[in-house]
Amino acid sequence: MWATFQFTFKVGGPFAGVIESFLEWFSGITGTWLESAGTSGLLSSLIVDGIIGGLGSVLVFIPNIFLLFFAISLLEDSGYMARAAYIMDRFMHSLGLHGKSFIPLMIGFGCNVPAIMATRTLENKHDRLITILINPLMSCAARLPVYVLFAGAFFSTRQGLVIFSLYLLGLVLAILTGLALKRFLFSGEASHFVMELPPYRIPTLKSIFIHMWERGSSFIRKAGTIIFAVVVLIWILSNLPAGVEYASQESILGRIGSFVAPVFKPAGFGSWEAATALIFGILAKEVVVGTLGVIYGVEEAGLTETITRYWTPLSAYAFMVMTLIYIPCVAAIGAIKRETNSWGWTIFAVGYSLVLGWLMAVLVYQVGILFGFS
Repeated sequence: MWATFQFTFKVGGPFAGVIESFLEWFSGITGTWLESAGTSGLLSSLIVDGIIGGLGSVLVFIPNIFLLFFAISLLEDSGYMARAAYIMDRFMHSLGLHGKSFIPLMIGFGCNVPAIMATRTLENKHDRLITILINPLMSCAARLPVYVLFAGAFFSTRQGLVIFSLYLLGLVLAILTGLALKRFLFSGEASHFVMELPPYRIPTLKSIFIHMWERGSSFIRKAGTIIFAVVVLIWILSNLPAGVEYASQESILGRIGSFVAPVFKPAGFGSWEAATALIFGILAKEVVVGTLGVIYGVEEAGLTETITRYWTPLSAYAFMVMTLIYIPCVAAIGAIKRETNSWGWTIFAVGYSLVLGWLMAVLVYQVGILFGFS
């Protein structure tokens, strides 16, 4: 998995740079053309700051996301994933989980929604429910733009290692949470491991690219629908009530963020911009970056420079930890409700992840301060 993330960021970096340069050029030429055409300032702001700035902040990470899906497809098509489940069975049982739980957890690195649905392969009801509840702690590809943005801005020389630590943290927390759930809520005899192992095979490039495209294109479709709609909504809230400065603290967006911001002060990112990004991130985790892009009115290149003025390396890492753990996205919440058929367990999943995310972010920041980090 460490090699997977190194591959994702080392190879994806130059491609992301090309998209970043194109979006910067496109934003500038679009703004100039709109100004020469006599377009109103409000409409120009919607197109340049809202649509291009917001969507561009997310789309620049497409190469990294496609490469991550490429690596996961390679592991799956080679027959390794099933063997990983077999190898992990004894260790997983010692933690109160089933060996088959490892596969949905690994799939969660791509997207939590199909990973939650993949728990249907677990015959034991308690094993299945535990795996569903801890799956959102696995860092899906939607969180990747947030990691790449902040790690690139503050930890550029150790970007792959920092992001790997977040994935590892999610896995450790999932295991510890599963152990706690097994001990206090679902005590009982563990089920036996029975699984047919497919043969090892050399995967074809065609098959890998098909799987990569199927998963990666869903991200593009999401960017074209959900993220686009949210970005426009954020831009509207940034301009209301009429007459306020765009994306200022006096706007509706700023007031929402300002109301929630004090809660995150102990975690080091108690600004209204950070709070607003996290709130809209519940709709889709990619929106966290898009929201910051709209608020600051910049694309990804400018956003990287801008956040260095408002965050420190320590608060940036705490923010990434919060993004990793707190409330699953709306789609994942829907999948939890559908698979558990219970609003009680769905609310529990939302509640415990929010509390755990806040506690971990505060712990990271406060312990970092004690050790002299900034």
